[in-house]
Amino acid sequence: MIHHLGKKRNKLVALGSAPLNSSINVTPFVDVCLVLLIIFMVVTPMLQKGVPVVLPKTINPEKTPDTERQLQISIKEDGTVFIGSNARRLEEVEAELKDIFERTPDREIAVKGDSRVKYGEILMVLRACREAGFENVGLIAEQVETESEG
Repeated sequence: MIHHLGKKRNKLVALGSAPLNSSINVTPFVDVCLVLLIIFMVVTPMLQKGVPVVLPKTINPEKTPDTERQLQISIKEDGTVFIGSNARRLEEVEAELKDIFERTPDREIAVKGDSRVKYGEILMVLRACREAGFENVGLIAEQVETESEG
């Protein structure tokens, strides 16, 4: 029995005399950084307000700040209407806007029409906004870059 305890003591001494590994394990750090990178890559495209469209260009568009109260209505080239980020058929737009007006009548409306969409479709959306009761409706345009800005 005494001989057996001596072997354990030698093993403990051997562990205590082993050199310590003081290097930093960077694998968890890299894992966390990659996850954060993926999250930012997924979230960043969603930070744009509304649906991306090719806006018409004008020389001096009136600048209005984006607010949380502003409702973006986007009309894509194929005629699809997006209220916020929800796609709607043109026939459904007026009913949806009336529902929104009943809940929040003081909202601002910003209409983003693709420059390639038919003018009549934009007018139908503007008429639906007026019929729903919204009075503060604006059209979004992009500023033309002139040579002096350059």
